[in-house]
Amino acid sequence: MLFGIKDIIDILLVAFILFAIYRILRRSGASNLFWGILAFILTWLVVSYVFHLELTSALFDRFISVGAIALIIIFQEEIRGFFYRIGARFNVEHFKEHWSKVKHLQTAHKQADAILSACAHMSASKTVALIVITHQHELKVFADTGEIVDATLSTRLIENIFFKNTPLHDGALIIRDGRAWAAACILPISKRTDLPKQYGLRHRAALGITEKTDATAIVVSEETGKISFAQGENIQTITINELEKQLANIFNIETNKK
Repeated sequence: MLFGIKDIIDILLVAFILFAIYRILRRSGASNLFWGILAFILTWLVVSYVFHLELTSALFDRFISVGAIALIIIFQEEIRGFFYRIGARFNVEHFKEHWSKVKHLQTAHKQADAILSACAHMSASKTVALIVITHQHELKVFADTGEIVDATLSTRLIENIFFKNTPLHDGALIIRDGRAWAAACILPISKRTDLPKQYGLRHRAALGITEKTDATAIVVSEETGKISFAQGENIQTITINELEKQLANIFNIETNKK
């Protein structure tokens, strides 16, 4: 007779059930009762399946059926506590919380990738763009100067907004909570006089919004296609890889770039 996978699973399940019964009885201070039950079960198996004593086997069967009910009644509190502990380990709320974090991370990756891909394409085609990403500060006063979009963020949407001569291309795109909130928005202009000459009006607008709020801004130059990143009182030209790292920090995700 060969052992198969089903036999191994069967043995493991029986072992688990016996261990569970032992823990329940041990917690109640009746561990000796477990060994008595185990001896009774072994005797029943020998009588029924080894010697095939039908009358004795039938008597044992009655004891097993009645005894099982009696044990459940006597140790109902211990059994309830045992299943409660099992349920606590496999709490549905924990799974929901974990799944929610996974979904949030996936969404954050998509949002960051949408901005990154759009900036890469617009940089290659020298399409001018000004993107503002909100944080804690409310930018409604600036969003109201443009058109409320409130759309799911995607690479195609961003590129379409800044496509030359489209109605929404002249102004800033404001992103809030990972969504394209408003487009063609007017931003305050920085009055700093120490900025490099290659920085135009959109660079000053990017710096103007980051000086007044905690937002971050991304500019794609129409003349050179270079990408600039503004945060606080600083603005600098960065590579696409550096932009990926900045977006990873903003959206709290990890990047594969080192």
